[in-house]
Amino acid sequence: MMLLDSNSIIYSIKPEFTKLRALIAEHSPAVSAISYVEVLGYHQLTESDEQDFMDFFDTARIIPVSQAVLEQAVKLRQERKMSLGDSIIAATAIVDDLTLITANTADFKWIPNIKLLDPLAKESNPQA
Repeated sequence: MMLLDSNSIIYSIKPEFTKLRALIAEHSPAVSAISYVEVLGYHQLTESDEQDFMDFFDTARIIPVSQAVLEQAVKLRQERKMSLGDSIIAATAIVDDLTLITANTADFKWIPNIKLLDPLAKESNPQA
């Protein structure tokens, strides 16, 4: 199973990312509750984009932030400086044993027990 990072959700509504939309359609990845806040909370979101994202979140499986995720996020932030959002999203992927679909693999590759997939890489080959 897979977990979409916020950047992948944002890219998915852009017309040029047809392969990403196909990946999402095929695998129905989950999203962290943090991505809901990050994506819909963007202060310059257009009405059209907001509606597209709302439609997406209405059908997505949103994973709430559990105590286990919070504890894992704390450990990650203690090891290395990272944003609160990234730490919770990474912790969700680890705790729920999900492959994190992100265009920012460099932000997460230092984490030893995380599975990553860059949906924008030319040779992306999802295994879920």
